[in-house]
Amino acid sequence: MQTAQRIIVNYRRKRIIVSTIVALITLSLTLGIRFISQRSLNQERIQEAAAQAVATLDRILLPLENGRSETMSLVGLPCSEAQPLIRKKAAMLQTVRSIALVKSGILYCSSIFGERDVPVNQLQPALPASEDRLLLSTDQSLLKGSPIMLQWYPVSADGEDGVMESINIELLSSLILSPRAPLISALSLTLGDRHYIEGVGVVERLPEDQDHPLYRLASANFPFTINVSTPGATMLALRDLPSQLPLALILSTLLAWIAWLATAGRMSFTWEINLGIAAHEFEIFCQPLLDARSRQCTGVEILLRWNNPRQGWISPDVFIPIAEDHNLIIPLTRYVIAETARNLALFPATSGFHIGINVAASHLRRGILLKDLNRYWFNMHPKQQLVVELTERDALEDVDYRLVRELHRKEVKLAIDDFGTGNSSLSWLEKLRPDVLKIDKSFTAAIGTDAVNSTVTDMIIALGKRLRIELVAEGVETEPQAVYLRHHGVQLLQGYLYARPMPINEFPQWLAESSPPALRQNRHPRPIIPLR
Repeated sequence: MQTAQRIIVNYRRKRIIVSTIVALITLSLTLGIRFISQRSLNQERIQEAAAQAVATLDRILLPLENGRSETMSLVGLPCSEAQPLIRKKAAMLQTVRSIALVKSGILYCSSIFGERDVPVNQLQPALPASEDRLLLSTDQSLLKGSPIMLQWYPVSADGEDGVMESINIELLSSLILSPRAPLISALSLTLGDRHYIEGVGVVERLPEDQDHPLYRLASANFPFTINVSTPGATMLALRDLPSQLPLALILSTLLAWIAWLATAGRMSFTWEINLGIAAHEFEIFCQPLLDARSRQCTGVEILLRWNNPRQGWISPDVFIPIAEDHNLIIPLTRYVIAETARNLALFPATSGFHIGINVAASHLRRGILLKDLNRYWFNMHPKQQLVVELTERDALEDVDYRLVRELHRKEVKLAIDDFGTGNSSLSWLEKLRPDVLKIDKSFTAAIGTDAVNSTVTDMIIALGKRLRIELVAEGVETEPQAVYLRHHGVQLLQGYLYARPMPINEFPQWLAESSPPALRQNRHPRPIIPLR
């Protein structure tokens, strides 16, 4: 059977487990959300960097595209007439290194050198061409070997006439291809089968780096692609994750503390008691009381047992004190009254048979007990005598004596349970005017010994006789105890010598056989600790 300490330890362990789980889930979710958020942000920044590079290069090439017709109209003019115009145009387009006019495959006019006579394919083998071309190459005129971007616009159908514009890619690379560590390790430009890397120049192949995958974005206006080399959004988010740990720890600690406070009510023994009442987990037992002379059963004391499906059998010594400390004893007593009234048919229907129900002193405040009895007991019109057993360990000053008088008026007997063990005094006997004193089992067990309790037993018996109060001895376990009590005028006896507590539905059979029913093999062992 569960003890209070074990139950409290179990619930504390459960609360710790729940709080720990909440902390771990919060920690995982916080880090996970921050990781996903940072990864998305990194991906957006990578895409934004590529889009920005594409847009910048588009803005450089678009003026060339928009002014192509004006430049193409100069092809065929004498260089003396055309050079001032193309020089002015090159100056306006700051990123253009030079503009050259080609006639019949011969570069005959340059914005820098003026009049020339050089086959264009000697400078750029890919030219002339019959269609527009945008390509990466190296300069063979001004800064030989330096990387340039060439824009070719053909004028004639055969492509032998046209305009060649050289763009200073090295000047642009610092503007559009500068890496942004650690997000971006490198940016490169791809045109056709050639690539330009800042600081490296024009290459035929991009370097392979498994640790830094490429993200590519092509221009919608021109045939070039920007390549972004990056550790990756996921890898960068993982690297950044330790910096998110303090925030995650703070949140997890906070929510764990909230979970600890929240489970104080739902994961506590008081919550179990409330659940037990709602789910009808409590069972009503009874223990017979026998007439000391005739040894006939004249009544029963109603006891409460709890076979908790989550904890097993729980002793009344465990759940009753906890219920009293957390204001749940009244709902428990109300449950006992209602269940007993519902099963009145199991007991002899005579006024000579009494049914004792334990009631806490706090239940007698503000007429609560009387309201419960009117609702659950008196409306059943019982024939049996009701005995309200007031537990002496409660503070008797809490008793409403007007309610006591009303109970007497309704012919309800009042008994003081476990008399001599609590905090009552003779003055309470005068104020309460009880009908019954129940001698605690500790005094009954001392009969026949030299212990002080044996003397106290005799004093209680003498007091009961003097005040003409009916006496009930609890805990009678031996025949010598029964003989002693009977010879000293105790009217009713209760204990294992006659019967152990039993489920009330087994009481009719016991009464018929006048002996305790045999335990069936398929039944679980029942607790034998009395309610109070």
